[in-house]
Amino acid sequence: MYLENLHLYSFKNYSEETLDFSPFINCFLGPNGSGKTSLLDAIYYLSLTKSALNPIDNQCVKHGETQMVLRGDFAKDSKNFQVICHVQNGQKKTVKLNKKPYSKLSEHIGKFPVVMIAPNDTEIIRDGSEIRRKFFDGMLAQYDQPYLDILIKYQHALKQRNSLLKSFAEQNRVDKDQLEPWDSRILNWGALLYETRKEMVHQFIPLFEEHYNQLSDKKEKMEIVFQSDWHDEKHTQLFKDNLRKDLLLKRTMMGSHRDDYEFLIDGHPIRKFGSQGQQKSFVIALKLAQFDVLREKTGVKPILLLDDIFDKLDDMRIARVIKLASEDTFGQIFITDARPERTLAIIDQLPKERSIFLVESGRVNVVPDTIPE
Repeated sequence: MYLENLHLYSFKNYSEETLDFSPFINCFLGPNGSGKTSLLDAIYYLSLTKSALNPIDNQCVKHGETQMVLRGDFAKDSKNFQVICHVQNGQKKTVKLNKKPYSKLSEHIGKFPVVMIAPNDTEIIRDGSEIRRKFFDGMLAQYDQPYLDILIKYQHALKQRNSLLKSFAEQNRVDKDQLEPWDSRILNWGALLYETRKEMVHQFIPLFEEHYNQLSDKKEKMEIVFQSDWHDEKHTQLFKDNLRKDLLLKRTMMGSHRDDYEFLIDGHPIRKFGSQGQQKSFVIALKLAQFDVLREKTGVKPILLLDDIFDKLDDMRIARVIKLASEDTFGQIFITDARPERTLAIIDQLPKERSIFLVESGRVNVVPDTIPE
């Protein structure tokens, strides 16, 4: 699977641009702030119907414009697919596959899997549990449609229950009959999410450990520990007993929305005891394991987006990524770098077809390139 071309209209700092890509390696080179990352984000958007960087769709519309359009043609399983994403101020976002709009955007997730490795990925380690859940939920959503459907239903039920809790707290009353349908949904759907997450972690950990050991020469032991209220066999009763606390805090304090994934180095939290190099290796291992899982579950190699990572890695970690690329582990790769000479020297080690693009102030020019002998 690969992206053949990309058309942008009023997306971020781009007025209009059309690019044709290599099925293997594509490099966006240029100074910081020129729009390189925006091109990766456009590809991410086509795959997952949302930006990796801007949670609000209207923030992706070029300043001064009222709408943006992204169009891309994918080749997959000897077939061609066109994806169009359209955002217009004041209207509902639309996503079309081969000119047919989706009734639900979630139906598109997983058709064209993607993995992005970016400089700020260490937030997965340093920030709260929500970003870790999003990482693993995002991976699950790309290969398990029933899981995504249940997750959306669970989040809706949680929102409704929290709204009732807030209303009851303000009115100084409780109507358990109103809560019961949402309690039942949260408990039932939460149990399904828990079982899927638990099985996913079991399959994910060996892949992660293999990548981390190759990046670090097995110098320390890394662990991923899945934490959930659902571990307790009495979780249903505990959930009901927690109502008084929920009313006091005006939100649901137990459930799958509280799950976390603890990252440990030699038995201690890596966010506190891991060096910068260890944290970088940990995050890269997470993303490479994500790539492996998606490749295995979907049967295709996800598109790999590498945003300015060579500036953040030492020679050993760069060599590892290049080794994987040279072994045909990856499929189509997109790379951004503010230092063209560095990326060109790195990809010269890979005798594969590639396309080089020079990016400057929201404009893109193709740079002639040849494959080394």
